Amino acid sequence: MSSKQGDLVLLNDPIAQQLLQSTKMAHLAYNWGDGTPRVVPIWFYWNGTELVMATPSKSPKVHAITSGTHVALSIDGDVWPYKVLLVRGIAEVALVDGMVPEYAQAAERYFGAEQGKAWVTTAQQLSPQMLRIAIKPSWVGILDFEQRFPEALASAMAAGA
Repeated sequence: MSSKQGDLVLLNDPIAQQLLQSTKMAHLAYNWGDGTPRVVPIWFYWNGTELVMATPSKSPKVHAITSGTHVALSIDGDVWPYKVLLVRGIAEVALVDGMVPEYAQAAERYFGAEQGKAWVTTAQQLSPQMLRIAIKPSWVGILDFEQRFPEALASAMAAGA
């Protein structure tokens, strides 16, 4: 029997693991200071317990995401049947002098070793400080459009069966 949506054990599911190790961008959702929602594409690094992202210290999201901020993110596959990892959690934020180590690891995953190292060198020159945003999942969901569907679609399919 598969785990229910929301269960953290879903992080061990092969679909979740595939997306967490992929080069797909995460889509980070948070509320702006005026309460309106924002979603931004962002690199991430999964360290086994947290999704870690980084942003320049002068990025606009620095004003909206602080420690204790509730956020959500998704990592979406792009091949049918689509696979989607949904995560909710609370941000832990720290200002880092220099490069956030997980950002350097993400750069190598996204670009490959050589180009990743070159990008990190450039990024360090552009932003001497970075904000490290770590999300420890408190709720996890998976959509695979084979066994796990969005709730409204699953209900409609069950009613039609």
